[in-house]
Amino acid sequence: MTTETYNVTGMTCGHCVASVESELRSVPGVTDVAVDLTPGGTSHVTVTSEEPLARDAVAAAVDEAGYALASAAVGAPPAPDGRGGLPLA
Repeated sequence: MTTETYNVTGMTCGHCVASVESELRSVPGVTDVAVDLTPGGTSHVTVTSEEPLARDAVAAAVDEAGYALASAAVGAPPAPDGRGGLPLA
């Protein structure tokens, strides 16, 4: 099992949370999703999966729900080029 927390922008309510949770649970290997909603700000979405997930798969699920994955995972160290967190493979 692996757990990763992502920053998601654009969510404002419980319906937003339910949409993101539903889309992320449809990603193969995802076993749990928890959202810490910050209405109108950057919310934290924690995803537990059987194996590490490709960042693109997480971003696509969040986009399908109508929201945006921010540039870095929560707590990720800065990339060598200074663009934010390290990309997830």
